[in-house]
Amino acid sequence: MTARRVVAFGGGHGLSASLRALRHCAPELDLDITAVVTVGDDGGSSGRLRAERGGLPPGDLRQALVALAGDHPATRRSAGLFQHRFAAAPAAGVPQTGGTDRSPAATDGPEPDGLSGHAVGNLVLCGLMELLGDPVAALEHAGAMLGAVGRVLPMSRQPVGIEARVRGADPCAPDEVCTVRGQHQVAVTTGRVESLRLTPAAPAACAEALAAIGAADWLIFGPGSWYTSVLPHLLVPQLADAIVSSSARRLVTLNLAAEKETLGLSVADHLAALHWYLPELKVDLVLADAKAVGDPEPVERAAESLGARLVLAPVAVTDGTPRHDPAALGAALVPVLGADR
Repeated sequence: MTARRVVAFGGGHGLSASLRALRHCAPELDLDITAVVTVGDDGGSSGRLRAERGGLPPGDLRQALVALAGDHPATRRSAGLFQHRFAAAPAAGVPQTGGTDRSPAATDGPEPDGLSGHAVGNLVLCGLMELLGDPVAALEHAGAMLGAVGRVLPMSRQPVGIEARVRGADPCAPDEVCTVRGQHQVAVTTGRVESLRLTPAAPAACAEALAAIGAADWLIFGPGSWYTSVLPHLLVPQLADAIVSSSARRLVTLNLAAEKETLGLSVADHLAALHWYLPELKVDLVLADAKAVGDPEPVERAAESLGARLVLAPVAVTDGTPRHDPAALGAALVPVLGADR
């Protein structure tokens, strides 16, 4: 049987959950998995490396690689190493000759340093991109280091900026609309996002990602931060064209709860946003958790407006937190991805 080729779009923890779920059902369905990852991160370790070294922010790419890491004990240790984040170095007193006084610069607590806050995998990817001169080659090498059971690609070989027009970003001016710049700032805004754009407006899509979309049997969008991880893919013109023209079936996995950037957006509104940014997009299936959806009728109508059928399944962890359980999500995906056309 020919492997089913699946391309999953997103970034951060949402894409990681989707990839872990796909790994759960990969043996049963013989999946060929490709992750296409946003490259707009400008916060934390990724933001620092992007500002200081140039090149793509590595954090979301790292998360995707780790989610696909192999099960051999050595590759699991390597995955743990990639996720290890340096704490601030403890202060070290400098003994003075003839006494016990410490250096005036020494303190009792940890001090920030060049490594603090960085994930090891971010530094490895940054080094590989500089060494090999190409982010795709760097990701292939890192994937081999981790025994990855799939491929990770950036949506573009150039980093992008994310900007949003936000109403009520300033609580003192709830009706005022302003521009919020940067993925991190958009993600934490307390206002309502009214429109989204990339800078540059038309970044070149990763050629390997376009080829994967063209050969895919399934395209999967979400879960994840809607404005900063899912929708940016639809704003890259070449990616959008490839998605619309692909013969693959399309699945949207909905989030379990609103994040700061989507406060005020209903579950149905998330689907409407897909149509708003890519009106030509047609979807086959929308997968959601029944408890998160509540009244399914408006979500069913929103799904139907995209040409899709709504599938409800218990895909959340059982501790009540709004996180997808990779095993449960994988179990829900098996009959969906395994169905014949």
